[in-house]
Amino acid sequence: MSFFGLFGGGTSGASIEEYLKDGAVVIDVRTIDEFKSGHVTGSKNMVLNSIPAKVEEIKALNKKVIAVCRSGARSGQATSFLKQQGVDIINGGPWQNVAKFVN
Repeated sequence: MSFFGLFGGGTSGASIEEYLKDGAVVIDVRTIDEFKSGHVTGSKNMVLNSIPAKVEEIKALNKKVIAVCRSGARSGQATSFLKQQGVDIINGGPWQNVAKFVN
């Protein structure tokens, strides 16, 4: 099991690069202050506890999703939840993991 798999919502073989090439949207589930301190260019900030209320908004994007946070724990929780809701999502782990492919 991968490190991120410990938190649920592992990438299950799909890579961050593949998802980005497919036009994935990056959702950062950290707090607003954490997001302001640095984030993936073009990412959307949706604090973890707001995710259940934003499922329809996320589905309406009609895109693959990469969830990120500070360490991979919160994004893992968001990934597990959104997968159960039918969203095509992977856990990108720490936001810097994704930023190196975007910035």
